[in-house]
Amino acid sequence: MTTNPPRAGRREWTALVVLMLPLLLVSMDVSVLYFAVPEISADLEPTGTQQLWIFDIYGFVLAGLLMTMGALGDRIGRRRLLLCGAAAFGAASLLAAYAQSAETLIAARAVLGIGGATLMPSTMALVRTMFTDPRQRAQAIGLWSGVMTGGIALGSVMSGLLVEHFWWGSVFLVNLPAMVLLLVLGPLLLPESRNPSPGRFDLPSVPLSMAAVLPVVYGLKELPSEGWNVRYVVSISVGLLFAALFVHRQRTTASPMISPALFRGHGFTPALTLNTLSAFGMMGSALFTTQYLQSVLGKSALEAALWSLLPSVLIGAAAPVAAQLVQRGIERAHVVTAGFVISACGYGLLALAGTDSLWLVLAACGVMAAGIVVVMSLLTDLALSSAPVDRAGSASSLLETGTEFGGALGMAALGSIGTAVYRHAMPDTAPEPAQETLGGALAVAAELPGRAGDALAGAARAAFTDGMRGAAIAGALLLLVAAGVAVAGLRHIRMRPETENAGQAEELSPSGA
Repeated sequence: MTTNPPRAGRREWTALVVLMLPLLLVSMDVSVLYFAVPEISADLEPTGTQQLWIFDIYGFVLAGLLMTMGALGDRIGRRRLLLCGAAAFGAASLLAAYAQSAETLIAARAVLGIGGATLMPSTMALVRTMFTDPRQRAQAIGLWSGVMTGGIALGSVMSGLLVEHFWWGSVFLVNLPAMVLLLVLGPLLLPESRNPSPGRFDLPSVPLSMAAVLPVVYGLKELPSEGWNVRYVVSISVGLLFAALFVHRQRTTASPMISPALFRGHGFTPALTLNTLSAFGMMGSALFTTQYLQSVLGKSALEAALWSLLPSVLIGAAAPVAAQLVQRGIERAHVVTAGFVISACGYGLLALAGTDSLWLVLAACGVMAAGIVVVMSLLTDLALSSAPVDRAGSASSLLETGTEFGGALGMAALGSIGTAVYRHAMPDTAPEPAQETLGGALAVAAELPGRAGDALAGAARAAFTDGMRGAAIAGALLLLVAAGVAVAGLRHIRMRPETENAGQAEELSPSGA
């Protein structure tokens, strides 16, 4: 005899709103330094290497610790880990805002990455815990996906507005009210949940997981700008070697950090794979569209960021619509497949862009992102529903790690295609810096007199647009392949009744007992 799972009430939906605040800020922190760099450079005078680390250390630490923090939350309690992470994130934000040296700012950004690694899987796992009704959970995860995606675009805009009216440290101080609110309301609204029989925490898996993730993400992120440099190929190879060692340990140790049983869950592996492919599509386009708005159309950084908000209108509606379609009886496989096809159509629109196609590019970005959000929200719901509740943190962290890998791979693969087309399209007579990148071409063109400079700049903009079109065609083909994989991989998957998880032990109490 089965019973319907309890439906979430006002308390749970209010708690979801509280969870959205740190999630929004963590996603914004990816791009929040965009407009603050000139002021930071003038104030702290970082070296070129230090400036790169100020940018990159947050994302690297976050990616490297996601799996560790997800597994830790399953053991010590997801709410407890979330609140510890919020306190660390708030303290690091305060330290970053008033940093007096580049070294201090780098250290603060690293602690922000640690805090972000606790917040992201914890929020997703708590959503899984609070919303046991499949329909409500799909709605909640749709909102989670929309906030996560929108925060990245919003971060650069908020950065520009704050730096224009205040000083660069203000981009970090905006984190404090939300973290204080979470620390106050979290213990009152959020349930505590953990795995009651997690086994010991496997400490050797922590450095192995970081050694697997960080070199691969680093190499993939650097490839678009510098090409197939031996250093980056070696970095990726080393990461893959450690990844093999990490997998071997998880399969052989008595108490793995990431249980291999997760991958035997009904639908978890296809959901994880397809989610990684969707991240490939999402981040692969961002590398081009941002440069297109600024360097091809000549928009200022703030203007480009404001224009980039327009596609968010479609993003906000995509996930709730997808959840409604599934709830009305349309097969999940069909909706996910449609999402991939819609996103491929967005890439198709991008492939039609010329050197003066603002509205076409914005429409392409909106269609593309809307399709990806449809896919991500439904696949996240499928993966979390397929995983045992007592391993929700580990499942969440794997999804987030897959997103990091997919995004980095998308930027590397499509970036390499775009760069190759750009270099082929540039005249052989162009100066060497101009043949490497659009930025280099525009810098050289600014130093040339009259028509010569204009001709070089025009040729470079046309070549970059050609490269963007080539990458868009490749992205469209990949997403169409992903649509085919979705049809084959999800066709026979049905959502399990929540009562199947009822026998899985889990400690859960609003008071955090």
